[in-house]
Amino acid sequence: MNTRYENIPKKEKGAWVVHHSQKTASTQNASAEFPAIDAAGKASSLLSRFAANEELLIPKKRVDAFAQAAGLNPKTELVSLLAMLKRRRVIDTSQNGDVVALGLTTGVTVQHACDIFEEQDPTAEERAAIVLADVASVSPVMQKESIELIADEFSLSSRRVGELLERSELIGFVDAEAVDGSRMYFNGNLFRRDNINKVSRVLGSLSQADHTKVAELDAVLQKKGCVTLPEAERLLGTALFDKLRAASMYDVNHVMNASGEHGFVTRPAAFHKFNDPMVDDAFDLAKALVAALTYGMTLRSQGTGRIGSIAALLRSLISGREIGPATAIGEDYRVLETKGVIQTRPGTQYGYLMKLLKKDIGEMALAVFTTGEVASSAALDRPFEGNMSGFAGPEQTRDTFRRKRQTPESKKMTRDVLSALRTGGTF
Repeated sequence: MNTRYENIPKKEKGAWVVHHSQKTASTQNASAEFPAIDAAGKASSLLSRFAANEELLIPKKRVDAFAQAAGLNPKTELVSLLAMLKRRRVIDTSQNGDVVALGLTTGVTVQHACDIFEEQDPTAEERAAIVLADVASVSPVMQKESIELIADEFSLSSRRVGELLERSELIGFVDAEAVDGSRMYFNGNLFRRDNINKVSRVLGSLSQADHTKVAELDAVLQKKGCVTLPEAERLLGTALFDKLRAASMYDVNHVMNASGEHGFVTRPAAFHKFNDPMVDDAFDLAKALVAALTYGMTLRSQGTGRIGSIAALLRSLISGREIGPATAIGEDYRVLETKGVIQTRPGTQYGYLMKLLKKDIGEMALAVFTTGEVASSAALDRPFEGNMSGFAGPEQTRDTFRRKRQTPESKKMTRDVLSALRTGGTF
């Protein structure tokens, strides 16, 4: 009989490795405690930046830039990570440091993350951390149930399991709320699976007035695909929105420029109508592309490269054609360039030209835009004009929100939502 760990598909297992490695990278000593997760996550993050539709030659200068963008030290970590990828035969390296990368999709990249993780001889705690996150993404799970599951499957003592749960919560492998003297674990992928049934349960737990507000916001999101954060808070009221956001029913993505951060709200299901939700979220590539294009449609002036027909633009990119020149290309897509999604070059007379390197990410963005699942040209306000200098996906913004903004009353309301999602404690 297969174990819970063995039953997790390779793509999802790899996505959890990437997710967990992003958490260990931002927590002191966590990389040393979970070394297989750390190494595999960093290697796959680097591979994600190298990977394109076709075999690609990447000069050493760009290899170093990718490493720095991934938060890696080019002097100490890069050599060992390149060696890991070379052993898997997904890249080759030259004597001068150039890299040749095979054509890979995002889905294949996260499968390599899983394989690299297994090659690193992971500890029982590292495998258990993946199982815990996977269980908590299906339904909120209580501490007692978690201890029993992990202790049985991995033959760990109650003390070791208890320490793992504490560290998992601190590092961010899972979220937790206090419930009746115990802990309830969940994570941001709750509404990426079985979304319709879970939303129905939440709505059943709300008052009629709150139910009406949620229905109103969802109707707007069905039509526009996304709304500004202030608009969502206006429709639901700040308290109700905070409650549902903390429980992951809504995603908030932030676009940054010189004037600050500007949030917009989407439904988790918006990016997963045609794709595996866990794989898509591993690197947030589609969300970053959609954010940059939405910015170009709504916050750019006509003279600097405002996007008119998003469908025509994306179809040109997906077909392999170079688009431009435009000033905006050199200013608004830097985040996508550091993630290896697009490549730009200066135009002969002005502006920049852009080429799509990851066809699968472009196809996903096109599907989302053309089925009403993402912002139309009227979806965002136009508060400023300037370069898009950054992007923060829903996992990052939700972490910050839960730490800094949630009030005790909001936390209690979130617990009510999580309780409504519980399935009787069964796995």
